[in-house]
Amino acid sequence: MSSEYVISCCSTADLPKEYFIKNKISYICFHYQLDGFDYLDDLGESVSLDDFYKAMENGADTKTSQINVEEYEEYFESIVKEGKDILHLTLSSGISGTINSANIARDMVLEKYPDRKIVVIDSLAASSGYGLLVDILAGKRDQGLSLEELTDYAMDIRNKVQHWFFSTDLTFYIKGGRVSKTAGFVGNMLNICPLLNVNIEGKLIPREKVRSKKKVSQRVVDIMEEKALGGKDYNGKCFISQSACRQDAEYVASLIEERFPKLNGKVMINDIGTTIGSHTGPGTVAVFFVGDEKDS
Repeated sequence: MSSEYVISCCSTADLPKEYFIKNKISYICFHYQLDGFDYLDDLGESVSLDDFYKAMENGADTKTSQINVEEYEEYFESIVKEGKDILHLTLSSGISGTINSANIARDMVLEKYPDRKIVVIDSLAASSGYGLLVDILAGKRDQGLSLEELTDYAMDIRNKVQHWFFSTDLTFYIKGGRVSKTAGFVGNMLNICPLLNVNIEGKLIPREKVRSKKKVSQRVVDIMEEKALGGKDYNGKCFISQSACRQDAEYVASLIEERFPKLNGKVMINDIGTTIGSHTGPGTVAVFFVGDEKDS
């Protein structure tokens, strides 16, 4: 494995800490507030994700804030001081402006360390779709790709990491303004589960309204068959992230594993962390895989 550069991302890739350690991925944490108290989005260490989602269900206020320039500068410098270059992927610019802070900090650090390289890439991804992209790049790093080769590969593959997700509770979509109060009320009454995806610009786009949890679970697997590389013969990885609804995620994972017998291992189910979860609330299941280029 090449030791000349470090693959880096943000905590919003929604992968377990153990994964980052095992795969030698560096990460930096977003921030959030829970009822006015400040916390790092540190993969559930400060506040367990169970407690976080219970607090949301009980009416707690949540706010999120991105990583600032000073934090990025300190973080990048801590890596390049060890003689390493960096490939850093940010949370999608369609969701957050954190890439701007990362770019400013990169330029500041490179002024001090002109012999080093820091590449900042917009992942155009979120949650464990962002995590799947990081995982794919780590695999290519381990195959011996140079920083330049991996940069080119990342710019291509990021547009092919499909994100499809649904929510069984519209409360927090209404609260965040993504769904109107009227539509949300009617949707909850009729048991409608909106199906959304992330488009080629990295933005969240509502795609379909599906009635009932079972039907939307089946629909997301049908979409995976339509869009995954190789269809039913898809042999890549599939990640799922979920917010306080693991049973729903396990049901979707079982459908995927049955439909795609050549899948690379079992579906990996992760928790949606506090940054993304502050906006989705509990009850969201998201499915990620490699397939066709994302839609506009």
